Amino acid sequence: MTSRWNDVLSEHQRVIDAMAGAGDTLDAIADALLAALRSGRRVYVFGNGGSAADAQHIAAELLGRFRLDRRALPALALTTDSSTLTAIANDLGYERVFSRQLEALVQPGDVAWGLSTSGSSPNVLAGLRAARQRGGVTIGFTGVGGEQLAELCTHVFRAPHTRAERIQEAHLLAYHYICERVEAALAG
Repeated sequence: MTSRWNDVLSEHQRVIDAMAGAGDTLDAIADALLAALRSGRRVYVFGNGGSAADAQHIAAELLGRFRLDRRALPALALTTDSSTLTAIANDLGYERVFSRQLEALVQPGDVAWGLSTSGSSPNVLAGLRAARQRGGVTIGFTGVGGEQLAELCTHVFRAPHTRAERIQEAHLLAYHYICERVEAALAG
């Protein structure tokens, strides 16, 4: 292995090691999702760039399956409908691409799960605000800092790093754990 590759692996391992104390937070998020899903509520997931890809990944794990055969769970990534995204961005501004969708979709008790590595993406923050105003449970995934996002969330997971790539690696592990917990509880 090259020296740089070893550096990347070491940094990644430090981030993962720093997540050892995150179990209670991740369990609380899984419990919130379970409560919503058991009550017939829906999950809406959203973010920008790599976080948009993660939002789609999370929705796919819940709607389709993670590892076990079980009923489909009502989860939707708000990042996948290009006509809706571009119409809202063009007509109302990019800051409203998620909030406008959530204004139409969120019912009390639904979950809005926003991902922002910085915790300061205006459209993610606006989406979380809209979901809260409609009685939604808000979950946030961010990195070190992320105070703006955390203030809007019922539950927040902060990956222990400041750079987007390490934060997203931590987010992947965390949401896979959450999906595994949710699926195991609902598969029986």
